[in-house]
Amino acid sequence: MQSLSTIILALIITNLLISLKGFNDTVFFNRFKFNIAAVKLGQNFRVITSAFLHVDFSHLAFNMFALYLFGDQALEGLGLVNFLILYFGCLISGNLFALYFHREDSYYSAVGASGAIMGILYATILMYPEMKLALIIFPVPLPGYVFGIGYLVYTLFGMKKQQDNIGHTAHFGGAIGGIITTLILAPWIIDTSFSTLILLGIVTAVTGFILFKKN
Repeated sequence: MQSLSTIILALIITNLLISLKGFNDTVFFNRFKFNIAAVKLGQNFRVITSAFLHVDFSHLAFNMFALYLFGDQALEGLGLVNFLILYFGCLISGNLFALYFHREDSYYSAVGASGAIMGILYATILMYPEMKLALIIFPVPLPGYVFGIGYLVYTLFGMKKQQDNIGHTAHFGGAIGGIITTLILAPWIIDTSFSTLILLGIVTAVTGFILFKKN
């Protein structure tokens, strides 16, 4: 079991405490969740507060396990201040993209740290291009860039179909926010992960164009 840095542990505990409060207090949950109509009315705090709430314990556990797996690697590569910029920047970019994508759906609501987690994941892939990742349902280690490209394509399909309860838009916004933020904070990745950046850009652009082009 890997050791946890103080900041990662603090984020996990904060998510845990606020999410547990939301599990047991519907008024609290509805007051701070992300909701299109509420944000449009000026309740901008929901863009941040919703990222510390979760639907249920399995949702919370999945996100916190991902933060546990990749948080310290991103922290090591970026340093404390830049890591916090990445975390909160991707948290916000994920929800802002959801706000734009679902702008006509006033009833759209979402919670979860997924935007921040996706940003951390993609930052880690870019900073450690030799890393390998595997899914529980497909336990074969894949190069990080293959996993990253595949997940972006999956997310774009999810955004197009909108047939599940997964916040694909926040995932996509957080991932793109993570890539851009890492480029700004760690420009050396242009040298170490140039081909990965190009592949991510091309696949995202082509897939997005095919899925969302006007008929």
